[in-house]
Amino acid sequence: MQASIALLFFYRMEKIIFRLLIITSSCSFSAKHVFIKDKLPWLEARDYCREHHVDLSSIGTHLEEKVFMESVDLNKTGWLGLYWDSETSKWRWSGGADYMYQDMLNGYLKKNYHLVWSPNGLLGLIDYSLRGFFCLNLAVVPEEKTWEEALDHCRGAGNDLASLLSESESVLVQTQIQHSGVSGPVWTGLRFLGDRWMWVNGDPLEYEAWTRTGDQEDQEDQEDRCPLWRRCGALTPEGTWEDRDCGEKLRFICG
Repeated sequence: MQASIALLFFYRMEKIIFRLLIITSSCSFSAKHVFIKDKLPWLEARDYCREHHVDLSSIGTHLEEKVFMESVDLNKTGWLGLYWDSETSKWRWSGGADYMYQDMLNGYLKKNYHLVWSPNGLLGLIDYSLRGFFCLNLAVVPEEKTWEEALDHCRGAGNDLASLLSESESVLVQTQIQHSGVSGPVWTGLRFLGDRWMWVNGDPLEYEAWTRTGDQEDQEDQEDRCPLWRRCGALTPEGTWEDRDCGEKLRFICG
């Protein structure tokens, strides 16, 4: 009986803690996407984003579109990362993921055109037009910290532990991890609190990439675990998710 009361108290405290984490996150001034005003052709814009950020911004889902619109000044016009891959005859994001968000095109794109965000809607322009551009703004931090220490580090820099909203974002971050020379898993903003997995910045958990199908079943057993055991989420170099001990010291992603 006493054990059940203690467990109930712990879960209520977890929910309170998560609400506080979300409130703290809402005070952050970070932006997952940034606008670069320099006018460049598409290929040079992509190279700039890859050197200074992650890659040109992608909008692969309605949720990504929502986050993008919350991050940037929508009065700006600039390149996004969508292009026609002549080798596969498919629309693809510059990070490598296939384009699946078909209702976004609306007839604006033709082969050899690239996608532009503008205040009047999406446009398709030839790749050597000179435009500003949008970059995905995530960073792999090479220091090893516990999940809570990583969260404090990101928020201290005006960011947050990163949420990964789609396969496209996951592919981009994998590339960033490889370029950073990191060989093991890295902390993300995934946290099990109360009774479910959530992104600590409040983004909905729509895209999932757990390492094994058992992880989804393991979620039902989380209530029997001690507070720190496998209640924090990490991204592997292969692009899958793992639930790990929050006290482990890993590198991490801010953004």
